[in-house]
Amino acid sequence: MTDFVADSGRVQRSGPIAPRSALAKLATALLISIPLILTIDVLSAAVALALEIPLLLLAGLRAKEFWLRTAVLWIAAPLSAVTIALYGAASGTVHFEWFVVRISDGSLALAAATAVRVLAIGLPAIVLFVTVDPTDLADDLAQRARLPARFVIGALAGMRMLGLLADDWRALALARRARGVADQGRIRRGIGMAFALFVLAIRRGSSLATAMEARGFGGPGARSWARPSRWDVGDTVLVVIGMLIPAAAIAAAVVFGTWNFILGPSVAG
Repeated sequence: MTDFVADSGRVQRSGPIAPRSALAKLATALLISIPLILTIDVLSAAVALALEIPLLLLAGLRAKEFWLRTAVLWIAAPLSAVTIALYGAASGTVHFEWFVVRISDGSLALAAATAVRVLAIGLPAIVLFVTVDPTDLADDLAQRARLPARFVIGALAGMRMLGLLADDWRALALARRARGVADQGRIRRGIGMAFALFVLAIRRGSSLATAMEARGFGGPGARSWARPSRWDVGDTVLVVIGMLIPAAAIAAAVVFGTWNFILGPSVAG
């Protein structure tokens, strides 16, 4: 169960993985996804997905939030499987054929592997990033990954401004309706509002850049940080888990002869 506590505008979660370093979560998501991208076989993806379940449960998301956040994956996975099954490369026994549609053993196997692979790569990435606070990520990237502070702070400011776009859109819609110009011409109205929102975003960005420069955010000297980036044993354990999951998945695929390396020869027999 997740506890939401307001702390300076932040959302705190009670899951064991939620308080971990943002950089550790980013590294774990990358370590899990990159090896799985290199192969298309159902066994490695299924093993990885099964091993990811504890991570998903310990992330601190409520059931409703989890399903809402990952809904796009549960829609994309079966749709991609259907597409591959109908139009994928045919091999083995052909079960159905019409025009460009050809369903065979090979296309069905590839479709199943694709669907499970989408879930195995996407679920941990979404769940881990949901619990990442942008400010924590900026602190970790600048202090531990040693990225340029000016770039990191600028990106953080831009991410903070993204949340205002929805509010600006609603304000524009209400203003146009109050002036009586929002009752017809839905397409024309949408284009006009999009252009107005674009202009408003440019003006806000210019003002923000001027304010940040005035406060010394673009200075060439060494920068101090209000909150030092932390890294403890739990963060190391999370990264190690992110290494073990794809390693176990790949090992299982190689042992059982299903490894299908997309950039070279496979070991499937």
